[in-house]
Amino acid sequence: MNRFAFLAICALFVFSCTNDKALLTITVSNPSTLERVGEIVEIASEALNGLPSGSSFVVINEEGEQVPYQITHDGKMIFQATVPSEAKAIYTVHNGKPEDFETIVCGKQYPQRMDDIAWENDRIAFRTYGPALQASGERAFGYDVWVKNVSYLVVEDRYYRELTDGVSYHADHGNGLDYYNVGPTLGAGTSALMVSDTIVYPYCYKTYEILDNGPLRFTVKLIYNPLQAGGDEVVETRLLTLDAGSQLNKVVLSFDGMRKEMPLATGIVIHEPSDDYIVDTSEGFISYADPVDSVNGQLYVGSVFPYSLKEAKVAYFSDNEKAERKAAGHVLAISGYAPSMKFTYYWGGGWSKWGFPAPVDWFVYIREFTQKVNAPLIVSVR
Repeated sequence: MNRFAFLAICALFVFSCTNDKALLTITVSNPSTLERVGEIVEIASEALNGLPSGSSFVVINEEGEQVPYQITHDGKMIFQATVPSEAKAIYTVHNGKPEDFETIVCGKQYPQRMDDIAWENDRIAFRTYGPALQASGERAFGYDVWVKNVSYLVVEDRYYRELTDGVSYHADHGNGLDYYNVGPTLGAGTSALMVSDTIVYPYCYKTYEILDNGPLRFTVKLIYNPLQAGGDEVVETRLLTLDAGSQLNKVVLSFDGMRKEMPLATGIVIHEPSDDYIVDTSEGFISYADPVDSVNGQLYVGSVFPYSLKEAKVAYFSDNEKAERKAAGHVLAISGYAPSMKFTYYWGGGWSKWGFPAPVDWFVYIREFTQKVNAPLIVSVR
């Protein structure tokens, strides 16, 4: 087949994909002055009525290319959209067979490693600790960050090599590592109730249920053991979601058993006294740069809140706490939690060796992420 015949066939294929009658036309509008690249958009389940069941339809962009999509546990369709600032992009849904797209977001429990749950996307990886670790007596209250500098999945291989071959994931073997120290702190953005200005640290999760597992979204539901807070026995539930392309997770918190409003602290551990942080109560974010490691570079952490904060500050530990927690303190964002509330916020991290050469680059990302949360992409379907 000569080159011209091949191009003609390709053009005919694109024409057939984009010119048959669209089942849905999806318009994604960007109300902000920021370009939105590869941002996940959601189509509500009720808008999908009438689509063929199973994987018998495709999503097509304006260039006639297939776009990967996922149907989530709650019946939504999600895909990554790219929209210039203050502009629109059109996507259409057609009958057809989807291409085999790569899974770029996933996670699982690792019972062979003390019931860790670890998850990742094409940018970053995370971990939270489970009941086996709590039963051992080790105290690790917060979220962990695993940095990576490749877009492919690495967590499964890191655990396998650590547990089977003794190749430590605490050293960089070419695609990143785990060198973040959590310990008995809030780690990389965990939230906790406060009683009399004292943090009631959550322990490891009790039960879990993975609701979404790629290719574009990971969602896990975590339920924690009861704890005493303000005279009430409360049970915390976290619904945690990581999307493709994002440095930050979304968390929806709820506390059952509470009878009155209480302060809620979201914290980032400070390993050494530092001025390398930004807190903004009006825009609603906290951001911090860990000390530079001479071998592994610099790790960054941030939390974003879709509303203004009551208070954001640095809180250093007493001398006794410093010795106990092996850290200097926390960058804290203080909010209020009322009974029956669904508290939503975002947390995550970045690395100087993968997209953020200096703290200022990370701080810009967090500020722009906050702006995007406050000016979400607008989706209409017909």
